[in-house]
Amino acid sequence: MSDGADRPDRPDRPERSTGLGRGLGALIPQRGGGHASAVEIAISRISPNPYQPRKRFNPEDLASLRASIAAHGVLQPILVSETPTGYQIVAGERRLRAAQAAGLDRIPAVIRQLVDRDQLELALVENLQRADLDPIETADAYRQLINRFGLSQDDVATRVGRARSTVANTLRLLELAPEIQAAVADGRLTEGHGRALGGLPADHQARVLDSVVRQDLSVRQTEELVRRLREPRSTPKEAVPVRRADPDLERVEEDLRRALGTKVSLARSRRGGRIVIEYYSDEELGRLYERLTGGTA
Repeated sequence: MSDGADRPDRPDRPERSTGLGRGLGALIPQRGGGHASAVEIAISRISPNPYQPRKRFNPEDLASLRASIAAHGVLQPILVSETPTGYQIVAGERRLRAAQAAGLDRIPAVIRQLVDRDQLELALVENLQRADLDPIETADAYRQLINRFGLSQDDVATRVGRARSTVANTLRLLELAPEIQAAVADGRLTEGHGRALGGLPADHQARVLDSVVRQDLSVRQTEELVRRLREPRSTPKEAVPVRRADPDLERVEEDLRRALGTKVSLARSRRGGRIVIEYYSDEELGRLYERLTGGTA
């Protein structure tokens, strides 16, 4: 259930589960086996959650939710933890922000006493179940659970309801170059593209990024491109390899690779030299033809 799709209040019936999966049910302590009850608290007394895994909030989504709250109120309580000076948001920060934008002074909330790790786990599980986190935010939250609270990857997988392999693959995204992480976070690349580019050294990943995005390469095409770039360069017969000490020729070769999105090699010969452009399918040959001639093969 999303923040913008609250169900109508039913005062004559106990509040049902929010549908966030067994993760929340296991982490939120229940008193006496009953249902959690919400109370109205002042928004001014609520402080941010330092363990909030979500870093980016879509302005359009917030505006839509603000309009809904202005018309109908906040129908689904947020979750807070009590502090010596007030309360700290645990889950529902988007609702809280939208309520503030709508001019509300108070908001319904369920109050729970939670340790820091539980606050992060609850916020993470809620956002994962709502599919609100981008892959980099998810990876950052996993890393916090491991580094800050000493959980293993198996522990994290169990707590958030994911396979261990999924957790491990997501954590690998944090090893990517910053430019690749940013592209995955803002949706220009998928998580699969990021893992494919992880096969290149970090200082080479950003050089390939423009080609992958500009040519709209699929994950499989990106994997193939990475494979080619990692292959040892073969020297054509009767040709002398380009001297790697020549930075100008090395730059030209790299620029051609990025522009064409495939492996390109320069080699000198006695009368000049040659450019070798590799392709591995008729479809790719057609793509290269169009890029080089501006026409259709």
